[in-house]
Amino acid sequence: MVQLTIADEVKKLVPQFKIGMITYQPIVVSDSPQMLKGRIRFYQEEMVLQLEDNELHQYPSIAEWRKTFKILNMDPIRYRPSSEALLRRLKKGEFLPSINSAVDINNFLSLRHQIPIGIYDLDQLNGPISIGIGTNKDYYIGINEKKNNMEGKLLSSDNKGPFGSPIVDSKRSIVTEETSQALHLIYLQPSMKESECKLLLQSVGEMFTQIHGGNFQLTIVT
Repeated sequence: MVQLTIADEVKKLVPQFKIGMITYQPIVVSDSPQMLKGRIRFYQEEMVLQLEDNELHQYPSIAEWRKTFKILNMDPIRYRPSSEALLRRLKKGEFLPSINSAVDINNFLSLRHQIPIGIYDLDQLNGPISIGIGTNKDYYIGINEKKNNMEGKLLSSDNKGPFGSPIVDSKRSIVTEETSQALHLIYLQPSMKESECKLLLQSVGEMFTQIHGGNFQLTIVT
């Protein structure tokens, strides 16, 4: 099982901070099946209609992650939680493109639960993982093709350095059709009860392995 710890500086600011972690192996990542593409498209269409009559701050999970970002001294207006960024695209009528089965499900789950969720290729990670606040030495090329300065931002790191965050992930750890084992990091709402967290993680793990095969192990890190 992957070792993951949350830095004291994070727990001091947000005592209820928790991360859901799921590992998968062996899995097969491919182009998303048409059934999955159809389901995700239908869900996006439903969300677009819903967002016409609702503002993002009305969603409790979005509001809580904005508040958490503020407590961590991250400007939630300048740096959007990835889940909110996805919803904002839908609110503009921009449907999400299909990347591959793993990324598509990851985006679907983030939209569905309105929380940041990251999916990573375990073979591209090295050693234990820590969740902390970035320094002026922390940066990476993100999936947005930009050099992202991670100073002052919540981020996940391994022995090679930072590789992900609830804002934007790095290219180093992306899941591709070559991926055979993966890691899900799920930024659970701090206010969620442990029983709620376990149900959510179980649901995520079951859906992911229904598409990709393999087995999963889950844990909640506090």
